[in-house]
Amino acid sequence: MDSTVMTIIYFAVILAVFYFLLLRPEQKRKKQAEEMRNSLKLGDEITTIGGIIGIIVDLTDNTVTIETSEDRVRVTLARWAISSIGKAAEQQ
Repeated sequence: MDSTVMTIIYFAVILAVFYFLLLRPEQKRKKQAEEMRNSLKLGDEITTIGGIIGIIVDLTDNTVTIETSEDRVRVTLARWAISSIGKAAEQQ
């Protein structure tokens, strides 16, 4: 009986450690990224997951259109493809 209780406690501790060290931080990062993507506005300078830097010129629920250069090249991206607001070089 005592060994069964100890085994259950052991597994409960392992699950708690797993949750607090792996799952919870990942959920917080996802929530922060989602909040960042929902706060986008026209004129923001963004960096995509692929490293493309541009200024937002159009927003819809699922897509973002950016201008990537002085030649006014426009690229339409999915919102999930945006990694950060601002240039990546400034954040390092």
